[in-house]
Amino acid sequence: MMEKLSANEFDLNYDAVTQKLDNALLKVGKTRQDVILLAATKTVDVDTINYAINKGIAYIGENKVQELLSKYDGVIDVHHHFIGHLQTNKVKDVVGKVELIHSVDSLKLAKEISKQSQKIGKTMDILLEINIGDEDSKWGFTPDNLENSIKEIAALTNIRICGLMAIPPICENAEDNRKYFKKMYQLFVDIRDKNIDNSYMDILSMGMSDDFDIAIEEGANLVRVGTALFGKRY
Repeated sequence: MMEKLSANEFDLNYDAVTQKLDNALLKVGKTRQDVILLAATKTVDVDTINYAINKGIAYIGENKVQELLSKYDGVIDVHHHFIGHLQTNKVKDVVGKVELIHSVDSLKLAKEISKQSQKIGKTMDILLEINIGDEDSKWGFTPDNLENSIKEIAALTNIRICGLMAIPPICENAEDNRKYFKKMYQLFVDIRDKNIDNSYMDILSMGMSDDFDIAIEEGANLVRVGTALFGKRY
């Protein structure tokens, strides 16, 4: 959990994050319209989330299905994303609630999303999660099997592949993640250039509180920021 932030504490954090964001955008000749700043709201209370939305946050992402559901009706108008590991038995609770699922890490999960989306007559936008550091502790597709996996998933009904997502290995120095971001961007471009049907490659989601500026410099157009906005969670 986390202690509830005061309005002043959030304001200071938000100003620091947006300044860091603007500096990164300036380096690559982009504007705020080119990159989505998503607030990762794990353990953040509804009042604080709504305050953040009123300050300018337009996108929020939850990591846990139960937490998403418990806050959903209390949060004011915002773009809801799901950014955590999603179990197949929880898919039915998510597909009608969020605009984008970031963490599709297997064909099995994609099939369940397709099945549940078809039931409610919805086409679900998804990102495919890439295990870019080849870590045993993480889920996701490997770069080597990605193209074949995309072709299989793109053939499913009621699902639309909008891009890729990755969480690089934990590094003490954020700059060390640059090589993973570079690799992700190249993979993103390579897949986009193949023009696979129902695979749009519009979104590259990578970068979090410690390294989102580096991710933007290397091609991310969606960054997920939690701690830098809301403080450390326990």
